[in-house]
Amino acid sequence: MINITFPDGSVRSYEQGVTGLQIAESISPALARDVLACGVNGETVELNRPITEDSSIALYKWDDDEGKHAFWHTSAHLLAEALQELYPGIQFGFGPAIENGFFYDVLLKDGESIKEADFPKIEAKMKELAGKKEPVVRKEVAKADALKEFGAAGQTYKCEHIDQDLEDGTITTYTQGAFTDLCRGPHLLNTGVIKAIKLTNVAGAFWRGDATREQMQRLYGITFPKKKMLDEYLVMIEEAKKRDHRKIGKEMELFMFSERVGKGLPIWLPKGTELRLRLQDMLRKIQKRYGYQEVITPHIGSKNLYVTSGHYAHYGKDSFQPIHTPEEDEEYMLKPMNCPHHCEVFAWKPRSYKDLPLRIAEFGTVYRYEQSGELHGLTRVRSFTQDDAHIFCRPDQVKNEFLRVIDIIQTVFSTFNFSDDNVEAQISLRDPNDHEKYIGSDEVWASAEQAIIEACKEKGLKAKVEYGEAAFYGPKLDFMVKDAIGRRWQLGTIQVDYNLPQRFKLEYTDEDNTKKAPVMIHRAPFGSMERFCAVLIEHTAGHFPLWLTPDQVAILPISEKFNDYAASIAKYFDNVGVRAMVDSRNEKIGRKIRDNEMKRIPYMLIVGEKEEAEGTVAVRKQGQGDQGTMKMEDFAKKINDEVAEMLKATEISPEA
Repeated sequence: MINITFPDGSVRSYEQGVTGLQIAESISPALARDVLACGVNGETVELNRPITEDSSIALYKWDDDEGKHAFWHTSAHLLAEALQELYPGIQFGFGPAIENGFFYDVLLKDGESIKEADFPKIEAKMKELAGKKEPVVRKEVAKADALKEFGAAGQTYKCEHIDQDLEDGTITTYTQGAFTDLCRGPHLLNTGVIKAIKLTNVAGAFWRGDATREQMQRLYGITFPKKKMLDEYLVMIEEAKKRDHRKIGKEMELFMFSERVGKGLPIWLPKGTELRLRLQDMLRKIQKRYGYQEVITPHIGSKNLYVTSGHYAHYGKDSFQPIHTPEEDEEYMLKPMNCPHHCEVFAWKPRSYKDLPLRIAEFGTVYRYEQSGELHGLTRVRSFTQDDAHIFCRPDQVKNEFLRVIDIIQTVFSTFNFSDDNVEAQISLRDPNDHEKYIGSDEVWASAEQAIIEACKEKGLKAKVEYGEAAFYGPKLDFMVKDAIGRRWQLGTIQVDYNLPQRFKLEYTDEDNTKKAPVMIHRAPFGSMERFCAVLIEHTAGHFPLWLTPDQVAILPISEKFNDYAASIAKYFDNVGVRAMVDSRNEKIGRKIRDNEMKRIPYMLIVGEKEEAEGTVAVRKQGQGDQGTMKMEDFAKKINDEVAEMLKATEISPEA
């Protein structure tokens, strides 16, 4: 008999060789129907994989990320199986599960291509094959046999992958029906649970991401265990299109891109700049109360700085290449990260334990060379500004600093109405079975990991623990947020780092007069200004909070006769802190209202003869229509009161 430990800590005994499915059946028939995969000692595997020793187990259903991954991984193979039948001679590249669905890279023979018009027949073939409930069979194969099998099938790219990337003794294949693929898994037991199928896009993709290699076609799709789920997803996708930050950003004149300036390099227009600076001012105000000191560092640095930090080894190949100056052997790089600069700030003068924690903040612009095909609006760019800060502290201060950073992140989230129910924290810890790939002592790691876990518990965070997901230099805590239509975004992050203090030989004089290395904590509540703004645009559909929106009020004179009165109102508003613009175009009032609705300005004030005579404004609220007539002084007070109420969350004082 072997002992199986469940996530709640309970233990049951089973016969050696028991499978995840049998364990689920022993709990309830309903669970056995719903379970898709299982985790054994932290590794996700198929439900029919025998368990031969004492183990911890987790049973994954559709609501679990691991369950979805297995479902979509098998769906990728189902897509390839359908393509194999429909397009004889097709070549297959890679076909993984992704965050929302799956894709497969393929190359048709003789220059043929798959178009969106072909999707219905491919989907129909996938449904036909899924209906056969084909078992998905795992097999371990020798490298020579794998080369022989895929060579006989004419799969050139699979053979290259086997030859260059896979070691003998580590190769497995999965077969369903007449289709066999190289794969590590995990997969479903059979294709029958795949009930709803939708191909979503086809794009170009170079083999291995190498622009010098063949361009394949990448087919994207998504599947569900119920048709209702697909219908709900398609509704969400349509809503997401309406909320696309690229579309709304153009309508609201927030940002732009220019081919002459360069791909992936956003230009913030005046209204977008106002919005972004207001976000920065909000965070500055919060950070100041938490003891942060702001710095400004250059956009470039000596190549040696990034060699010392390790960023050149990590980013050098995929980054902007070194800048050569007229001086021989002098090289600079566009800054890929702010942290090396902040290490130099720490190191510029002797530090004592009394100086710690030292909290250094910067809205620092960094540069990464993303592939052209991966650029996407503000969410994937080559130039972005991080709301970066680095805390240098003693090991015994790590937990308290985590608590304070969590306070800042929660303040940011509450300001934008990301409710606690929609925020999930992920704690990334070391692989408990492989400590060799991490730097730092076991004692220091254990202390830092415990500090993160305790900080999350004290703050009541719904925290998911992921073993093996820590960076090699330290554990971390990431925040995932659900937006208004249910999509998940990673926003804030906190990371512990033992690596950079060692690389830069940072030290402080401790109370016992010995020299010690500080612990470094990286944190960014927004993540990057660009990405956060993109998420915020799509979360709010461009209807920003009143305190943040570039224009709070549009003043619409009903004819040119009343432009002067409108201008006097705008001047008064400017003096009392209300942001207003005058639409003085020679257009009918209905057109002005429609146009300013499109710009998502929260309030519109209609002014004509009656309003001028009485010193009033006729108020319209975005999406709600007429709100009656008010004195302009009363309306200004109403706006400022609304803003003050919204910003109460940012006034919370930190505990000592």
